[in-house]
Amino acid sequence: MKTAIYGRQFDAAVTPYVQKFISLLEEKRFPLLIYDKFYEQLKIAGIQFTSKPKVFNDHKGLQKSTDYLFSIGGDGTLLDTITLVRDSQIPVMGINVGRLGFLSSISKEAIEMAINNIVEKNFLLDPRTLVKLDTEKGLFGETNYALNEITIHKKDTASMIVIHTYIDGEYLNSYWADGLIISTPTGSTGYSLSCGGPIVVPGTENFVLTPIAPHNLNVRPIVVPDTSTIKLKVEGRNQFFLVTLDSRSETIDSSTEMIISRSSFKINLIKSHDQNFFKTIRNKLMWGIDKRN
Repeated sequence: MKTAIYGRQFDAAVTPYVQKFISLLEEKRFPLLIYDKFYEQLKIAGIQFTSKPKVFNDHKGLQKSTDYLFSIGGDGTLLDTITLVRDSQIPVMGINVGRLGFLSSISKEAIEMAINNIVEKNFLLDPRTLVKLDTEKGLFGETNYALNEITIHKKDTASMIVIHTYIDGEYLNSYWADGLIISTPTGSTGYSLSCGGPIVVPGTENFVLTPIAPHNLNVRPIVVPDTSTIKLKVEGRNQFFLVTLDSRSETIDSSTEMIISRSSFKINLIKSHDQNFFKTIRNKLMWGIDKRN
């Protein structure tokens, strides 16, 4: 089984867990393929290898007969992997050495169990919907999709912007706000949640439109089917605005018409049999814990 590894810079405190992860993969005789910049970080951190691994630096190097991709970090690190995996259907497992970890749900203490589950094929695939952005200018090129959300946001000004929004050709609203988030169910526990959006269960085939600091307080998030086509036009006092796909950003102007829809492919996340969405949000958000003492 060829295993690819992607990561970013990590704290020295988690170095023993990363070393354990690498050592276990080598012990199980997994051929290793490591993202080149992360490999340099591993060497700087003093991670030891029994033999020199192969490296890759783009999606083409990854997609040659790769069986699994491990993401080492937090949710932001895992979000980076979608531009590498693309439509290859390579399953992704997130090892959480970051903070909250909704997507990177395997704790650093559970690394050995996770690797054993891979060896024994004792896991489930959790397909996640992507949201896609189409523009005449071809913004974001071949990676014009996001796992969490697409966000339109004001840039370099304190003034609000106006986002004219249409659903399947029908006028919905003109949002006077700092911005607008179009979230997948996966992204509903991220930026959208912090702006007052609802938590949506993955697999329910919806998008959530959540305004950011709207001028009219009676404007609330709305959930629409992910079969919908959403059209956006932006205007404001400033000439330029920001559009982001997860953590990637581009600058647009008022002439840009944005068409947002469901991507034609999904991303496969790996999860254990004892993981479920309700358990994850209950633990991460500490629901049911009495904090009065």
